[in-house]
Amino acid sequence: MDLGKLGVWYFLDGMSAADGATAAKRMEALGYGTLWLPETVGKDPLVMSSWLMANTQKLNLATGIVNIYNREPGVTVAAQKTLAEQSGGRFALAIGVSHKPLVEGVRGLEYGPPLATMRTYLERMATAPYNGLPPAETPPTLIAALGPKMLELAKTNTDGAHPYFTSPVHTKMARDILGEGPLLCVEQKVILETDTAKARELARPVASIYNKLPNYRNNWLRMGLNEADIDNLSDKFIDATFAYGDADAIKERIAEHMDAGADHVCIQPVNPNGVFGDLHWECLEALAP
Repeated sequence: MDLGKLGVWYFLDGMSAADGATAAKRMEALGYGTLWLPETVGKDPLVMSSWLMANTQKLNLATGIVNIYNREPGVTVAAQKTLAEQSGGRFALAIGVSHKPLVEGVRGLEYGPPLATMRTYLERMATAPYNGLPPAETPPTLIAALGPKMLELAKTNTDGAHPYFTSPVHTKMARDILGEGPLLCVEQKVILETDTAKARELARPVASIYNKLPNYRNNWLRMGLNEADIDNLSDKFIDATFAYGDADAIKERIAEHMDAGADHVCIQPVNPNGVFGDLHWECLEALAP
């Protein structure tokens, strides 16, 4: 499966189905290889993938990520294979363990040890029965791997890793652990804004959604940031995890990920006009492949 070098990662939850289809068609026309759909407490990314692939011709759809606590492994396998067959091989599945505050605090489920839970889930996916018409090719499975042990699991038990909210420093570490072969598809938040102070202030409300979540915090510490950087969303933190400036500056960050070993970078544009949930098409057009 060719995901392309550049994709888009974005919440389409606030869009109607029709508007989401229009957005996907526009991304496809701009040349983006893959649209990555997250999952929190909004629309189901698997259902959305089916709809969006039915409304496009060549755009790949990927989940970034599907929460394994939300569905039994056999159900995930059935969805993955159904979507891959339905679309002619345009679906990639990325799954993750999410975060304890979301799993227990929001959904009221029991959060297990991340590595062991993911390993068991993958093993059960591998043995789940599926009697439907299979896709022509086995669709890829990736995991939202951040730490060394989860990256090792991605290397040995899946087709690769989909790290979120990291940096080229992390991408280099991930590639060193994965070695050659496994896919490394990294998310990068981008802001088409040349005013440094404004760009940093635009980034902070986005970062504040995540900076209390332990899995991300642990990974940022591995990246060389400290607790104060994370708590205060320091300039150092913002500069490490966001790409901002003109199109050339953002493309340079994308190239840094590629040079560090990424196979694919999916960009998440932050709208500098302060319109939350509104895609910044100027950015997507400026960065289009």
